[in-house]
Amino acid sequence: MHEDKLFTEKIRKKFSFDQAVASVFDDMLSRSVPFYDEVRKLIISLILMEAKPGMKVLDLGASTAQFLIDLHGKSQIPLSLKGIDNSEAMLERARQKCRAFGADIELELADMLAYDYNEEDYIIANYTLQFIRPMQRLELVKQLYEGLNAHGIFIFSEKVVFEDKVLDKEMIDIYYDYKKAQGYSEYEIAQKREALENVLIPFTIDENVRMCKEAGFSKIDTIFQWANFVTFVAKK
Repeated sequence: MHEDKLFTEKIRKKFSFDQAVASVFDDMLSRSVPFYDEVRKLIISLILMEAKPGMKVLDLGASTAQFLIDLHGKSQIPLSLKGIDNSEAMLERARQKCRAFGADIELELADMLAYDYNEEDYIIANYTLQFIRPMQRLELVKQLYEGLNAHGIFIFSEKVVFEDKVLDKEMIDIYYDYKKAQGYSEYEIAQKREALENVLIPFTIDENVRMCKEAGFSKIDTIFQWANFVTFVAKK
């Protein structure tokens, strides 16, 4: 796993999931997203409690397929695992890892806004919706609702903002301290924040819940939160 050094030099463009990001993405996630590994394990445990042979699990924004590879490794029964991503660079890394781990996972280059969701049992989106433009986000979640089977479940993790602006600033400062403890310099943190400006657009917890309800989901709960990082479970 290559170390994330992308933002040690002055940025030249907005953040994108290109070859440079793909090459360090696993390290970037583990150092940039608090408790990322634990959240991944939590979601996998939840899925495996309901697992049946052939159950369909679709990962949106699958990136390097680490979530699906981990799920494949933990499952005692064969599951139908698929990941979609709109970055060929990410999918190439994913294919290499799947071959290395001997994981039978289908990977597809696709736009999640135009994808044909069909009788999925689980749809997973870990820190993916926040990169979809707010005007399109509700329409996507409606598509996900329609694409799940009658008892389907949508699990997603998001960075959030707080309506209390003082608290929001405090959470951001605490998160930056976390990143510094992971070895990122203040310069790297500032550079990445600038690169993500208007690319990553977070909602509040309430906005995420309202979005799911408006899309049709009847039960929406949070199963994890650390500061401004939250994991949601939405059921039909």
